[in-house]
Order: sequence, then C-alpha cells, then structure tokens
Amino acid sequence: QAQAKSPELHIAQATLRQESADVSLARSGYLPAPFFDYFYGLQANQLALYNREHDNNLGSVVQAGVNIPLWTWGAAQSKVRQAQLRQQQAKIELSLAERQLLANLNSFYAEAQLAQSQLNSLRGSLTLSIESLRLTNLRYQSGEASALEVVDAQSTLAAARNAVDDGLSRYRIAIANLQTLTGNF
Repeated sequence: QAQAKSPELHIAQATLRQESADVSLARSGYLPAPFFDYFYGLQANQLALYNREHDNNLGSVVQAGVNIPLWTWGAAQSKVRQAQLRQQQAKIELSLAERQLLANLNSFYAEAQLAQSQLNSLRGSLTLSIESLRLTNLRYQSGEASALEVVDAQSTLAAARNAVDDGLSRYRIAIANLQTLTGNF
C-alpha cells in the first residue's frame, strides 16, 4: 500500500519512464528523418496580387526530402550518452525513493509499536494510581493516614491521567504518520 500511495515514488517512476523515452529519442538521431514543407505566399518584389504584366504574384511550393545523418561530429552519440546518464540517475533516484519509503515505513511502524507499549504501561500505572488513592482514602477514613497522603495520592493520580493522555496523543500521532504512508488500516 505504501508503494501505491507514495507521491515521491510515483515521481521517481515517472522520471525514469521519461528518461527511458529520452534515450529512445536520442537514438532516433541515428535514423533518417523525412521532412515535408509547404509554403504559400507572394513570389515578387512588390506587394500586389498581380504584377504589371497581370501575372499572379501569389504562389505555393512543396518540398519533400529525407535527411540522412552521415556525419554529425559526434552530436548524436553525445545526446545518447547524456540521455543514458540521465536514465541512470533516474534509476538511482528511484532506488533512493524506494529505500527512503521503506525506512520511513519501518521507523513509523516501530514508533507506533513503542507508543502502544508505552500507552499500555501508562494505563497500568493509572490503574495502580486509582487503587492507591482508594486505599489511601480508606486509610484516611480509618484514621491511619494524614490528609497530606491523600493529597499526594490525588496528585499522583492526576499526573498518571495526564501521562496517559500524553501517551495516547503520541500513539495517535504515530498511527497518523504510519497512515500517511499506507492509508487507513
């Protein structure tokens, strides 16, 4: 899914296709090139439809031919080599984009796993904080604990709740980062 949705990978693949087409285009410089030209216009030194002898000044001409590249001073070979070098560069960039996508995918997946395990640990701490507050309240009601211990247990519970909220936001961000590569799952 990540390969199907990655814009960087699509760009690199399109660049490679373009450069492959450019190599074929550069190689066409070795082939004969037919041409056909058609011209229509005035055939005189004066701007008029007819000359003094009442001959028509308007005319047309058709040219056709074939250019055969016998000697190009190495221009065709140079163009082919340049196109091949650009194609090699596009292959390297495609490989880099694939490796970067895989690295990002592994990194985001590891981050999501770490955030999930941390969230599970924080939820366990929250459960223990709730139980500690309950026990401290019972001890306070029986006269065995001071109000300071109850306040301390309450602040510990508040800190645990905040930590769970932070862990949950980290987990959701990690999942969102992973979904940017793979789409919804």
